[in-house]
Amino acid sequence: MSYAQAAEDLGVHPTQLREWVKKFADDPQHAFPGQGQMKPEQQEITRLRREVAKLKAERDILKKAAAYFAKESM
Repeated sequence: MSYAQAAEDLGVHPTQLREWVKKFADDPQHAFPGQGQMKPEQQEITRLRREVAKLKAERDILKKAAAYFAKESM
């Protein structure tokens, strides 16, 4: 099947299909990163972002608790 026919069947431009094929040929393991298949660097960034969000939430809770107990002791 030609690129033109395959691209038409998929509803994409032939150039886009060629780029996908090239990416797959260059690095089949990480050719199409996304939620289901991320590169290791992206996985680490995602994990760190989740950790930062969790730490910020914990910090905010501790700030509120400290303010509450400081008000109670007056």
